Amino acid sequence: MNHNLKKRLSGLLLAFFFCLASSMLLKTASPLFYDEIRLVEGENHQLTLALPVQTEVTVDHPDVVKLNDRSDVTSCFSTGSPVTLSSLNSGQAELEMKLFGRLPFKTVKVNVVPNLKVIPGGQTIGVKVKSAGILVVGHHQVSTKKEKISPGELAGIQPGDLITHINGVLLKDVQHVGKIVESAAPNKQPLKITYKREGKVYHTKLSPAFDNEDQAWRLGLYIRDSAAGVGTLTFYDPEHQVYGALGHVITDMNTQTPIVVGSGEILESSVTSISKSESGEPGEKRAHFLKEGKVLGNIQRNTHFGIFGKMDSNPSHSVYQQPIPVAFAEEVKEGPAEILTVVEGQKVERYKIEVVHVSKQNSPQTKGMVLRITDPKLIQKTGGIVQGMSGSPIIQNGKLIGAVTHVFVNDPKSGYGCFIEWMLQDAGVVKNQSQSTVADLKAS
Repeated sequence: MNHNLKKRLSGLLLAFFFCLASSMLLKTASPLFYDEIRLVEGENHQLTLALPVQTEVTVDHPDVVKLNDRSDVTSCFSTGSPVTLSSLNSGQAELEMKLFGRLPFKTVKVNVVPNLKVIPGGQTIGVKVKSAGILVVGHHQVSTKKEKISPGELAGIQPGDLITHINGVLLKDVQHVGKIVESAAPNKQPLKITYKREGKVYHTKLSPAFDNEDQAWRLGLYIRDSAAGVGTLTFYDPEHQVYGALGHVITDMNTQTPIVVGSGEILESSVTSISKSESGEPGEKRAHFLKEGKVLGNIQRNTHFGIFGKMDSNPSHSVYQQPIPVAFAEEVKEGPAEILTVVEGQKVERYKIEVVHVSKQNSPQTKGMVLRITDPKLIQKTGGIVQGMSGSPIIQNGKLIGAVTHVFVNDPKSGYGCFIEWMLQDAGVVKNQSQSTVADLKAS
């Protein structure tokens, strides 16, 4: 057999083994098929190499990850051999895989993150939030001598816009707007309006109209600067003194526009009654802010995953007095779990649920899992998931995995939950998974 033929046969053989190895990985869904594995500091994770040939695995940072608890940076494994990754310190390492010790096959990034723990909540909280500006919620027709007009609408301002300045003056509240308009309008000079729409800043001029019925100058706009309601605390992180709650964004009830937080606070609240959920009609918790109620924390952010801010201490009525581990999105499994929530007074109780579906998410998305209430006691009291239960922490296998976010209108025993991982990112406790390090939430 000549030399060229041998080389060609050798190449074909290597290509065959390469394709076979790829096929085996795809069929077995081995974690080494993926580009990245995440581990908690101090955790061991066992993999099985589903390869039909001898494989050499090299780790570039043995101070971050060890192979089979050995100091060797390179180890050889035969078909089906278990590989134990021992995470030693926070950081990143790479596993380089070579078939027969020669043919580069796969590089897998291993992200080791701190062993993060938080205290699950479940307490019903009162929420008061003030927007960072004046929110436009509708147009108002002003009755002038000649006609009915809306100066705001004529100026191009729409419901959902956030007015931040008038004539260069930063707006504090709705009363502030009235004072500026009353003092400037008689000069019959158009007002210079600065407003935000979908995060972009715009400028326009608005000429107030004199309302003959009210004998006052009007902008022709319905405006609002604050919102209030109740929800559920999801977690408290005592190390960084931050919290997360609700599991979903707070929006204006008229425009459904997310409220941009200027300031706000969460307070102690007590559930007074429950309107039970029925098919087609979600129920709700009825609660009130306690007189002399303690302010639990401030509100700094309002995101798709809830509200977040600073909190000095763990609130009372907590089921857990000490922090418990949190789970990554990929750790969440279909099966039994429990939620913590309040259905009467301030008492936080455990209730059984079933995680019936888990979505694969590599980036933040709100609908991470589908839940079903299975606890007869909770079903009897609430009919399933009710408004005000959003943010209730979900516990599975001793770890905090997420929060209740939405109810299915036609099946109130079921609803969505989000992964706790995304809430922790928005809280500023952890950075995104490509960085995977702890960061303090800056105080406002």
